[in-house]
Parts: sequence; C-alpha cells; structure tokens
Amino acid sequence: MKKSKWFPLALVLPFLLSACGYNTIQTMDESAAAAKQQIEVQLQRRADLVPNLVETVKGYAAQEEKIFVAVAEARAGLAGAVQGGNVAQMATANDAMTGALGRLLAISENYPQLKSDANFLRLQDELAGTENRIAVSRTDYNNAVRDYNAYIRKFPAVLTAKVTGAKAREYFEVTNAAAKDAPQVKF
Repeated sequence: MKKSKWFPLALVLPFLLSACGYNTIQTMDESAAAAKQQIEVQLQRRADLVPNLVETVKGYAAQEEKIFVAVAEARAGLAGAVQGGNVAQMATANDAMTGALGRLLAISENYPQLKSDANFLRLQDELAGTENRIAVSRTDYNNAVRDYNAYIRKFPAVLTAKVTGAKAREYFEVTNAAAKDAPQVKF
C-alpha cells in the first residue's frame, strides 16, 4: 500500500482547523448580534409605551403641547433608529428619548391629580421597568462585543479573523451627557 504525499497534511489539517478559532468567532459574533437584537426589542418596547404615557398626561396637561411634540419626535426617531439597526443611531435616538421623557415626567409636578392617577402610575412603572431592561440589554451587548473584539485580536484567531473578514463591533454608548443621568421626577 502506497501512502499519498497528502497523507501527512490530512493528519495535521484537523488539528490546525480546530485551533483556528473560526467556530468561536462565529459563535461570539452571533452572541453579539443576539444581544444587539435584545437592545432593539427593549428600545421598541419603550417607543411603544410612550404614546400611552403621552395620552395619559395629555388629558391633564393640554397646554404643554411643545413637550408632547418633542416626545413624539423623539419616539419617531427612536423607532426609525431601531428599524435601521445602526448602534450609534440607536444610542443617539435613545438619548433624545430620555431627555424628552424627563421633561414629560416633570410635567406631573404641576398636576397633583395626575400623580395619583392609576394609569399614570402603571405607565410610569412600565417605563421604569423598560429603562432597567434597556440598561441590562446594553450591558449584555457591550459585554458580548468586548469578548468578541478581544477574541478576534488574539493569536491565532486574528489570522482567521483577517481571512474571514471579521471586523470589530461597535459598542452601544450613550452619546449625550444629559442622557447619562436618569431623569429626575419629584413628587
């Protein structure tokens, strides 16, 4: 029986391929993509809750039309950014929504009967829960991106990343300094 000149390569090739990191890169990329999708889901949830909050507050504060327009514009911007899927645009739209919601919630200070309205309180709780979910989703995404970006820079995965065209992913960052702080609502 005559051995082929390719026989040694056939023995070594599986070991070389297992060490290249291709599967790990794909797995980490998918984890980051899934985490990004979760941010989009939570931002969309936030955008869907806002019209209900606006309508509840509108009933009590009809003269605050400018704030309602700003919230509606911020909501439209957030929904558009979520549809576009660009992380930087989603972060910017999220900042605009945070600022508009802060102004909207501050209106409640001028309307004591609104503060005790059950619908308003329920919507406020839903928004608070959504804000927490967004924060968790953003953290999960940024952790997945950190792990992925670090992995594709390590040897030997860096070689595989170059061959496959794997690029570093962008972090979800708060771009507006005012949006880094939660809106203050005083009752």
